[in-house]
Amino acid sequence: MGSPINLIALLFFYTLSISAIHIPIDPEGHEVWLDSQEYRNLLKKADSFYLEHRYADAIKAYDLVLKTHTEIKAPVLKKIALSHAALDHIDACVDYIERSLHFEFDPVILQDERFDSVRETKAFNTLYKKYDPSFDVWSLIYFYVSLIGFYIAIVINFNKKIDRIARTLISLFIFIHSFFILHICVSITNYEYVFPHSYMMSTIFSLLYGPLLYFYFKRTTQEYSFKRIDLLHLVPTILLSVYLIPIYLLAAEEKLALLFRDVEEGFSMANFAVTALKLTSLIGYGYFIRRLYVKSKKSGELSKQTALWQRNLYYIHFMYIASYLLYCIFISNGLALFHSQVICMALMVLYIGYFASVQPDVFSGVFSLNNQVLFKYEKSGLTESLSKELMENLRKLFDIDKIYKENDICLEMIAERLNTTRHNASQVINEHFDMNFHELVNKYRIEEAKSMLCKDRKNNLNIIDIAYEVGYNNKVTFNKAFKKDTKLTPSQYQKKVVSS
Repeated sequence: MGSPINLIALLFFYTLSISAIHIPIDPEGHEVWLDSQEYRNLLKKADSFYLEHRYADAIKAYDLVLKTHTEIKAPVLKKIALSHAALDHIDACVDYIERSLHFEFDPVILQDERFDSVRETKAFNTLYKKYDPSFDVWSLIYFYVSLIGFYIAIVINFNKKIDRIARTLISLFIFIHSFFILHICVSITNYEYVFPHSYMMSTIFSLLYGPLLYFYFKRTTQEYSFKRIDLLHLVPTILLSVYLIPIYLLAAEEKLALLFRDVEEGFSMANFAVTALKLTSLIGYGYFIRRLYVKSKKSGELSKQTALWQRNLYYIHFMYIASYLLYCIFISNGLALFHSQVICMALMVLYIGYFASVQPDVFSGVFSLNNQVLFKYEKSGLTESLSKELMENLRKLFDIDKIYKENDICLEMIAERLNTTRHNASQVINEHFDMNFHELVNKYRIEEAKSMLCKDRKNNLNIIDIAYEVGYNNKVTFNKAFKKDTKLTPSQYQKKVVSS
C-alpha cells in the first residue's frame, strides 16, 4: 500500500494524456490495491474524463476504480453506463444500468435524461419494463380486490350473528387470499425491488389454505367441536415458518440479492419445493373438502341459500387448485403463468364479500335459522355425564323402541322423548355417533331393511312394503338410501341373498 511503484504508476497515469488507461501492476505482474487517497484521485480523474467527453478513457478509468475498490459500485456503474450511452454502445449501456440496479436499486436512474439517446431502443425498453415500478390495469384490479378482502375479513370477524369459530376460519381464509393478491400486486408492479422486505411475504401462509377451508366446512356441516389433535394440521406451517424466518430476518440488501437471483436463475430448488408442498396440501385437503361437501349436499339439511353458498365456495376453490396445478406445470418448464390463480383468488374474495354483505347467516352453515346462530356447542351446558346418559337413552330409542320406523320422525321428536333440548340432542348424535340426525336415522332404517331381506328368502315381501315398514314414505327415497349404503338396489340385494 502506497509503495514507490504505485506512486510512480499513478503519476505516470496523471501526467500522460493518453487514450488508454492501464491497471497498475507490481513487479510480479499482479494488480495493486490503491490506498484511499490514490483511489480518490483516480475517481476524480475518471470523472474529469467523463466531463471532457472522453468517454472511452472514462470507461477504462471507471473500470480501474471498480477493480481496486467496491464500496461505491452503483454510482460508478451508472457513470460507465452513461459513458456507453454517449458512445451509442446500447447493449453495454443497458448491461451496466442493470448491474447498477443490482447493487443499489434506485429506479430514478431509468428516468435520467442522459439516457435519452438510447431510450427508444428495444434493449432499453425491455430493461425499463423489467424494473420500473408502475401500475397497469391488472395490478390496479389486484390492489383494489386485496383492499376489499382485508375489509371483508374484518367485517366477518366482528359479525356476532355468525358462529365465532366459523367466522374466525373464513375470515382468516379470506385474509390470506387478500395478502397473497397484494403480494402479487407488489411483485408485478416491480415495487418488490423498492420494498425488498416484501420478499416471500405471503409464502408463510402457503400451507394454510386447505386446512382453513376444510375445518370451516367441517364446522358448518357437522357442528364439529375442535380437539387438541387438530393442532397437528398446523405442523407443516410451523416447519415452513422455521425455514422462512431466517430469510425474513435478512437485511434489505440481502433480500434484494435473492430477488435478483430468482429473476435471473428462475425458481430455486427451495422455492420450487415450497410450491410443490402447497400443491400437495391443496390437493390433499381438496379431497377431504369434497367428501364433506358431498356428504352435506346429500343430507339435505342446508337451506337453499346456504347450499348455494357452499357449492359455489367449493367450486371456486377447486378452480383455484386446477389453476395452481397449471401454474406449477408452467414454472417447471420455465414459463410464467400466475394470472389464472390470482383471478380465482379474486373471485373467492369478491364472492365471500358479496354474501358477507347481503346474507351473512350462510356462513354458519346448517345451523343458521333466520339469522340466529344455533351453533353454540362451545357454550353448551351439556355436561359429560348428562351427555352419556342421553346417549344411552338414545340408543334405547333406536335399538329397542325402533323409533326410526316412524315416518314423521324429526329431531324435535327425539329431543322430546329424551326430555332435553333440540340442541342437546343434536350434539349427542354428533359427538357419540359421529354423524348427523338424518344419517343416523338412515343407518338404522337400512340395517333393518337388510335384516328383513335376509329373512325373506322366499320373496314374500315387496320392496315397497319393506320401505314403508322401516319408515320411508316412498320407494325412490328408500332405493337411493339403500344403494348408497350397499352399492346395490334392494332388488339386487334380495337376489344376492336368495342365491347365496
